[in-house]
Amino acid sequence: MIPVSGVLITRDEERHLPEALASLRFCDEVLVVDAGSTDRTREIAEAAGARVLLNAPWPGFVAQRRLATRSARHDWVLFLDADERVTPALRTEVETLREGGFEHAGYRIPRVAFYMGRAVRATDWYPDLQLRLFDRRRGDWQGALVHESVKVDGATGRLRGEIEHHPYADLADHLRRIDLYTSLWARQSFDAGRRTGALAPVAVAGWAFFRNYVLRRGFVLGEVGFSVSMLAAFYAYLKLMKLRELMRA
Repeated sequence: MIPVSGVLITRDEERHLPEALASLRFCDEVLVVDAGSTDRTREIAEAAGARVLLNAPWPGFVAQRRLATRSARHDWVLFLDADERVTPALRTEVETLREGGFEHAGYRIPRVAFYMGRAVRATDWYPDLQLRLFDRRRGDWQGALVHESVKVDGATGRLRGEIEHHPYADLADHLRRIDLYTSLWARQSFDAGRRTGALAPVAVAGWAFFRNYVLRRGFVLGEVGFSVSMLAAFYAYLKLMKLRELMRA
């Protein structure tokens, strides 16, 4: 069996963490790198048998993920966020690969979000492929303020089992995240030299709604699909308006 480290980064995740840790129990070790939680996150992780490292203050997503990856005891790592879970089907696939040998440098895994009480297997939210199982000798985290991801040197495979994702506690939480990430996106884009015109926010928002609700079949999810599509449009509109605000400033 090829050893695998299950790896998470955390900060104040006591509500989500127990289920994430439970889904990683099949790994040879579970490592939690915490950014200075003020709740019971570290206590919960230690009680579950995880190895816990403290790295605070928060250095940013890419730096924290890189530290966590490099601190693992094994070269093959399976990376989760605290609001994610390894499904039984995914665990079976990973176990099979561990027994037979990994053929690729990394593996992309479909991620299904649960929102307003149901799984969202439509819109831009699915299949939301994430490269989370990889050989750290051949890959690492890349990115800037937002949208960090793993890049590997070599071919990647795709698994069928899913990561289960619970991204938002409620609508208010969703709106807070939209506000945060659109601000980060606007700053990152502005610093990279990107600029946008006055009509772009409306045009991009309209396209985002049409793509999500019609082309990517958000309509089959009823109220949930409409809400996801509307909020995708709002996200697109807001990030470009914030970019224009930076341009004016």
